[in-house]
Formats: sequence, C-alpha cells, structure tokens
Amino acid sequence: MRTPSYLVGIIVIAFGLGACADMGMMKHDDMASDDMMDGKSLYGRLGGQGAIKAVVDDFAARLAGDGGINRRFAGADLGNLKRLLVEQICAATGGPCTYTGRGMKTSHAGMNISNDEFAWTGEHLANALDKFNVSEQEKNEFLGAIGSMQSDIIGQ
Repeated sequence: MRTPSYLVGIIVIAFGLGACADMGMMKHDDMASDDMMDGKSLYGRLGGQGAIKAVVDDFAARLAGDGGINRRFAGADLGNLKRLLVEQICAATGGPCTYTGRGMKTSHAGMNISNDEFAWTGEHLANALDKFNVSEQEKNEFLGAIGSMQSDIIGQ
C-alpha cells in the first residue's frame, strides 16, 4: 500500500524542518563524539552515522527494487548518492557531518518528479525505518523533516 500524497503533506505541516533537530533510531557503532550520542539530538537518538548509513543502505535497496521509481536513478553513481544521503541526514539531524551536495532544487531540476513518486519514495524510507524499529513518533519526525523538502523536489 502506497502512502497517500496528502499524508506526506500532513507530516510536513505537523513536523516541518524544525524536526531535523530531534529523532531516534537503533544504536549502532559510529564515529560520533560523546556529546552527539547523548540522545538529545536527532542524530544521537538515531544512533549516529553507522545507524544512518544502515537505513540509507536499506532505503537504496528498496528504491532499486521498485520498478516504478528506480528509473529515476538510472545512470546515477549510487555509491555517491548514498554517501550524500548519509551526509545530508547526518547534518540535518545535528550530527558532525557537512553536506557537500547540491541543493534540492538544483539536484532535482528537470526531473519533474510527481507527488506520487515523492510519496512512494517516502514509503520506502518509512519501511526502512520500520526495519530498524524506529518508533512511530520518531519516524514521523524524520519523515516530516524529509517532507519539508517536498516543494524543492516536486515538479522541478
């Protein structure tokens, strides 16, 4: 079952980009400092860079297996894309990373991504978070943070 587009909108309104400072996920070995792993920051509650990488790896595999969305990644350097996703999530959640990629409008220019494609991608991300037993509240915070980028991605 695909996540309805309106649900992504509700998540965006409910949590917005401010949610980037708070969330939680599985604990995992990483290179974060003790203050980043205090559990207060979203990054810390996620479990740090190792946990983020595990979710991104699972998410990328889900996208690759979806015939309706994987065409969007044809010819992409998937290793670099995953690296940038980890950087972006790490930085947005209060971790020690610096995002070195382009902005969302620039990255998605000319792709004309639909609301349905955005929602399907969000569903794959939600399923990856579920695999690692992220609580509903924290998952919604995270999806809200990602959802806040929707206007920079859709129809560009």
